Amino acid sequence: MNRCLTAPRPLLRPRRGSSLLAALCAAAALAGAPAAAQNTAQGSMGSMRPFPEAALRGTLVVAPSGSAEINGRPVLLAPGLRLFSPQNTLVMAHSVVGQQLTVNYVIENSSGMLLTAWILTSAEAAQPRAGAGVLRNFGFASDAPAR
Repeated sequence: MNRCLTAPRPLLRPRRGSSLLAALCAAAALAGAPAAAQNTAQGSMGSMRPFPEAALRGTLVVAPSGSAEINGRPVLLAPGLRLFSPQNTLVMAHSVVGQQLTVNYVIENSSGMLLTAWILTSAEAAQPRAGAGVLRNFGFASDAPAR
């Protein structure tokens, strides 16, 4: 049984001036796109990324076993590890296995695992940061590498 006696009406009817409204909406949507693209390219453009105050400086070497070394000391990788490239894009840890990378890093307090690391540009690496280099003029026997 057909209850529709007339032909169905279109759901959306074009209104007068709708092309102008569509053009304005498209322009507004595209206005934010260059700003978003600019944020991801900051690392390559030379501007400094904001790092947390707790971030330390070190040399990271990722091992194939899912662990890593920071400044020659072993550290486990957290399950949610985020490793950022100089362009501030995510890098998978398995793609940098065996490479020595100068990074700023954050260790998770509760587990002691590496939580976040940023691979530095040469300009960022030139900035002073805690953990970079010697902070004292003496050493302990425990600082020596294991035999």
